[in-house]
Amino acid sequence: MSASSAFNDEKGGSSSVGEPEYGHDPASGGIFSSDYKRHDDLKEMLDSNKDSLKLEAMKRIVAMIARGKNASDLFPAVVKNVACKNIEVKKLVYVYLVRYAEEQQDLALLSISTFQRGLKDPNQLIRASALRVLSSIRVTIIVPIMMLAIKEAASDMSPYVRKTAAHAIPKLYSLDPEQKDQLIEVIEKLLADKTTLVAGSVVMAFEEVCPERIDLIHKNYRKLCNLLIDVEEWGQVVIINMLTRYARTQFLNPNINESLLEEGGGGEKTFYGSDEDEDEDEEEKEKKAEVAAMAKRKPYVMDPDHRLLLRNTKPLLQSRNAAVVMAVAQLYFHLAPKAEVGVIAKALVRLLRSHSEVQYVVLQNVATMTIKRRGMFEPYLKSFYIRSTDPTQIKVLKLEVLTNLANETNISTILREFQTYIKSMDKDFVAATIQAIGRCATNIGEVRDTCLNGLVQLLSNRDELVVAESVVVIKKLLQMQPEKHSDIIKHMAKLTDNIQVPMARASILWLIGEYCEHVPKIAPDVLRKMAKSFTNEEDIVKLQIINLAAKLYLTNSKQTKLLTQYVLNLAKYDQNYDIRDRARFIRQLIVPTEKSGALSKYAKKLFLALKPAPVLESPFKDRDHFQLGSLSHLLNAKAGGYQELPDWPEAAPDPSVRNVEVKESVFTLLERVTTLTSVPEWTKCSSREKRKEKKVEKPFYSDSEGESGPTESADSESDSASGSESGSGSEESGSGSESEESEEGSESEEEEEEEEEKDKKKKKKELKKPVPETESEQSSEEEDRKIKRKSKQRKSDSESESDEDEESESESSQSESEDSESEIEVKKKKKTAEMKPPSKPVKKETKKEKKEMSLLDLDDFEPAPSPQVTPVNTFLSNSLVTDLEGLSLSDSVLSPATIAPSSVLKNYELLHRITGEGLSVEYCFSRQPFSPDANMVAVQMQFTNSATSDTKNLHMEDVKLQSGMRVKEFPEIELLSAGETAMAVMGIDFCDSTQAANFQLCTHTRKFFVSIQPPVGELMRPIFLTENEFKKEQGQLMGMNEITEKLTLDAKCRNEHAIVQRVTTAANLSRVPCGSDKECRFAGRTVTSSSLVLVTVATKEEGAAQLTVNCEKMVIGTMLVKDILLALTQ
Repeated sequence: MSASSAFNDEKGGSSSVGEPEYGHDPASGGIFSSDYKRHDDLKEMLDSNKDSLKLEAMKRIVAMIARGKNASDLFPAVVKNVACKNIEVKKLVYVYLVRYAEEQQDLALLSISTFQRGLKDPNQLIRASALRVLSSIRVTIIVPIMMLAIKEAASDMSPYVRKTAAHAIPKLYSLDPEQKDQLIEVIEKLLADKTTLVAGSVVMAFEEVCPERIDLIHKNYRKLCNLLIDVEEWGQVVIINMLTRYARTQFLNPNINESLLEEGGGGEKTFYGSDEDEDEDEEEKEKKAEVAAMAKRKPYVMDPDHRLLLRNTKPLLQSRNAAVVMAVAQLYFHLAPKAEVGVIAKALVRLLRSHSEVQYVVLQNVATMTIKRRGMFEPYLKSFYIRSTDPTQIKVLKLEVLTNLANETNISTILREFQTYIKSMDKDFVAATIQAIGRCATNIGEVRDTCLNGLVQLLSNRDELVVAESVVVIKKLLQMQPEKHSDIIKHMAKLTDNIQVPMARASILWLIGEYCEHVPKIAPDVLRKMAKSFTNEEDIVKLQIINLAAKLYLTNSKQTKLLTQYVLNLAKYDQNYDIRDRARFIRQLIVPTEKSGALSKYAKKLFLALKPAPVLESPFKDRDHFQLGSLSHLLNAKAGGYQELPDWPEAAPDPSVRNVEVKESVFTLLERVTTLTSVPEWTKCSSREKRKEKKVEKPFYSDSEGESGPTESADSESDSASGSESGSGSEESGSGSESEESEEGSESEEEEEEEEEKDKKKKKKELKKPVPETESEQSSEEEDRKIKRKSKQRKSDSESESDEDEESESESSQSESEDSESEIEVKKKKKTAEMKPPSKPVKKETKKEKKEMSLLDLDDFEPAPSPQVTPVNTFLSNSLVTDLEGLSLSDSVLSPATIAPSSVLKNYELLHRITGEGLSVEYCFSRQPFSPDANMVAVQMQFTNSATSDTKNLHMEDVKLQSGMRVKEFPEIELLSAGETAMAVMGIDFCDSTQAANFQLCTHTRKFFVSIQPPVGELMRPIFLTENEFKKEQGQLMGMNEITEKLTLDAKCRNEHAIVQRVTTAANLSRVPCGSDKECRFAGRTVTSSSLVLVTVATKEEGAAQLTVNCEKMVIGTMLVKDILLALTQ
């Protein structure tokens, strides 16, 4: 199109819909158009009756805004369309209004009723956009309307709208701070939200409005820790920073014992410390004794909530977002025990491969860390070597880190590096390198002479800047041992003719003046040369010439008296008043007259006093009082809005404030029975039992504290995370601290095994004795206790805890005891109810129960019968009996031997017999709880040896997993004879994803690479819900968490029984009772995160049906829909 046509277009008629708009293009003739005709075509399109034209116009306007063009004059034309029926147009109008509502407030106010109507729109995006526009109108008149809108949006069904409400809170607060109290109520409500979408935004609002209200976080602390991994990246950053401050106020310092030891004069003296002062030594010994006594008296035990935070943030070190990694690193630096901080080093070094801006921030923080925790980064020394392509500021920071990491072992390699850097063309970098050499020389006495010699060689460099910087550094080094180095001082005196840089000249003159006794012949001659050029020198040099003259006058007045008077006379009439004042002051001081006061007697003491050698310190030395990763830390000055990192408390605040009360429903008894009976829960022994476990655990740990000391007790408290980590073979950096932890973990495991053996012996004795009827209740109680002890030991293997575990921790101690008592009563009633009808066979039944209990010994792999159906109690309704059919009432944990594959389960091939050279392996997802860890999926494996020879030592190696996943390996099969078959069970925590678990299957001769990938339906466990509970939960999972698909059922799948069978085959869900014949409902939770999964299949006429999946995790929901669709239509 020609320029003239573009010009005409701009002037008048509206362009066609598809054409680009030329009005703003500076290259077109439109630049000469008159302003009042701008955008006429767009205005006409917006006024038309056709939605397609309006939509096109809005797309072009939003595109203009995106390019940075001003479209504010279109506001009246756009705002008219806010009531448009077309959703697409409406969305774009709201996008435009959010941008310009602040600028055109009066016009925006006219449409406020439309925005209010938008808040009631059925589409969640429109509701959110309306709230966003409303909060962008910065007029105090509408504060009440905004307040009302935010309150309504905070209880909206859609998490997206609730998130927008959280974003609107800080806007309203900045407009009217008096609304703070009402906004805090909304924040408190939103903090209780369980969706990951809202968490980050509401914590941001909390930080803006009321960061001091830490009491709001108490109840939500555990939930935030557990949700953290699934929150969006910027939400993670905000939550981690907030939790860092929270933890500093609520937990004790994990390094308290070490810091006390350090304060008490730990070990070595300072490098320049004197060998005298015996009295001080005695004081130090006393301090040490006090500290040692304190350490013995109070071994540190980490709070489980403190451990929860550290454990849940650790996987985020592998995040792709540098800000998240940095946030976790600062959290570990400020909160973790010294032995565990090392894990962040690898992650931070990984960030050094990123953009230079990211490198700059990371290196600033690393430089601060290396001062306190040098050993952490020593293995990665080479990662801080400088590349020629690095910008200067990155080079300087890397130098800083290298200097901080320098010690006796690596100094030779570092100095070799520095030698190379001095040849660089970047002069600022060379100057920084020379300063770094100086710092290494002061810190490490062994290399001081080497460094000095190297710097003296640099004095003959052609580059003036290099020489000047060397002189300044040499001056500082010589102050430490001047008597040894008079040759160097003489050498530097000769340089005064050549060096022109003022700072270097001043440094040489100061050295000669300060140590003039060492160079008595040269010093007067240097003063003579300087007196000649005095008038042409820089001010800093002139001041040093006056100082040199004064010092020589006091030590060698014969030779220098006239020279000094000459210099002082020149200075008397200098242009700079500093120099004039200095000259008058020195004349009165060193040339005594009648008028001069008492000070002139002390002139020598004043001028020639011994001066302490300068301490060359890192500029990052005191920066760690700012929170790492913050802007204030980067600038080394307190920035606006910065919140100080609180000091650790002296005594631990009450941990029970973080306990969340579990509300008891009307059907408490019924629910308890169902939790005992329903398959998915029997690994957990119900939440009440875990509460009992918690009680039992305390004395267990307190015993071990006496033996193992502070660090070991802290490790055992952490669910022996290190032990399971080393087992899973995850790619952790092999730092010494971790290996220590795993050793300690293994010691505690051995102790537990011994206890287990004792328990077994007791049990065997009890089994031999016949049990009289009256004693049966007591014995069953004893067994219960043993079961709990066993399950506690088993739990120490698992790393992460289930949601029920959280609940169990959250109960107050009083309610724990009451609940546990009532629990025992319920069991007693059950057993008596079972025992009453037959009078004689009572003993047999108790024996049977005993037999079942003995299955809990994980070491006894006896072939056990499948779980028996015990009679269901008479107080249960008939419908419930049918629902619970086939489920055992015993709350015992199944041993691997009892997990038998059912006929429905699908077998998958892991290793073909040809590939495996006669060894074939099949596996299936047994859908039974995995007893060692409830968060793992049980995978049953069948090994068949078709070869002619025996296979030995079948085991797993080299497990490769995605981040967050874990594996509990099957026990090694020592011998599989030819033609025989063996079974084994392993557990895999897939972390609610369908990522494959890869590992090597090893025999005594070969290794086979295999992988297990779960269908999405196997990542769930069934749960029991009533119809009302199902509807309530479904109502909370609407909007983005709901996926609906229409389908035509397969001819064989038109009846209810077939639908139930196919859905439960595709996914491990349980049936939910339903009043309607035309609906089938199913419920479950994901194994790892316990996210709810609800499935509804509504049948219609002629085989038509509608499938609805409601799931907190949208990805799982989408995949599940595909699998169930496939199952129902094929």
